[in-house]
Amino acid sequence: MQKERTFSQKITLFLKGLAMGAANKVPGVSGGTVSFVLGFYEELIYSFRKINFIALKLLINFRFKSFYSYVNGPFLLLVMGGSIFSYFSISLVLDYFLQYYELYVWSCFFGMIIGSVYYIGKGFGEWNSANTISLIVGISVGLGISFLNPARENDNLWFVFICGIIGVSGMTLPGLSGSFILILMGNYVLLLVDSVNELLFVVTNLITGNFEVLEDPEKLRYLKIISVFTLGSVFGLVSISHILGYVLKRWNAIVTAIIIGFITGSLGIVWPWKKAIYLINNKTYLLDKKGNKIIENYNRFIPDFSLLETWVAIFYIIFGISLVLSIDYYGRKKE
Repeated sequence: MQKERTFSQKITLFLKGLAMGAANKVPGVSGGTVSFVLGFYEELIYSFRKINFIALKLLINFRFKSFYSYVNGPFLLLVMGGSIFSYFSISLVLDYFLQYYELYVWSCFFGMIIGSVYYIGKGFGEWNSANTISLIVGISVGLGISFLNPARENDNLWFVFICGIIGVSGMTLPGLSGSFILILMGNYVLLLVDSVNELLFVVTNLITGNFEVLEDPEKLRYLKIISVFTLGSVFGLVSISHILGYVLKRWNAIVTAIIIGFITGSLGIVWPWKKAIYLINNKTYLLDKKGNKIIENYNRFIPDFSLLETWVAIFYIIFGISLVLSIDYYGRKKE
């Protein structure tokens, strides 16, 4: 599975990591779907599965070069490096467009997911009764999740650890949005907005020589939360990838059918025409640390086709579909 790559291929892989990282942050969009469509999903799962007791033994014995080679380090460094870099760069640009052009961004994502369903399904093979039932199960679960109501914020460290395990699942399970699951668990703002902002603030201050920031109890609280969340995410990546590797090997067709169904069902999450429903307590909007209203759920509706913005949104849906199909065409042309 490990591959020798040219410099241009390494740059491309880093950019794919950027795309996956940006997708992981957006509620409703799955980084796993991006890795599936961009053609590095299997190598991603393979690499995570190599983080095992053998790798731990190599690390304990200070055999760092062997460890780096064993876990497919060159691949993981580029993909995960791109994802992390994206979180502090590309995803910030994405946040801007979501704030000012929300309808068009969701329309593009909606189209990309439709294209992804086609991309994954076109080479599936035989649709027997077991695969069809698996598809229906996947669609049902995806739709069911999209209409659940979120829980309240919970900063208990054990719960934060569990959030890390479940939240990172979007990177390994195509169709499942880890960010959206964190919204349902009530901790999206705490873990992916407030804690990350506080971490960035602390790191910036430490670089400039201001160590007094480490004496602030509130800052230390957020550092503890982001550390536990990160540990949970690492544990989740390794454990889920081992389970996925096993089931994909034994029941590839059934699992792929469930994934196709799950991605199809997730279209309900990214439906472009929706209005946010905000959390209210005693007739007052609840705010996060940045003063933004906290989203409880969405009210979805059928668009008004007499409006220009509706047709612009439809254009972006078609653009999203075309983008995925172009990636597919480019991939087949290079083979």
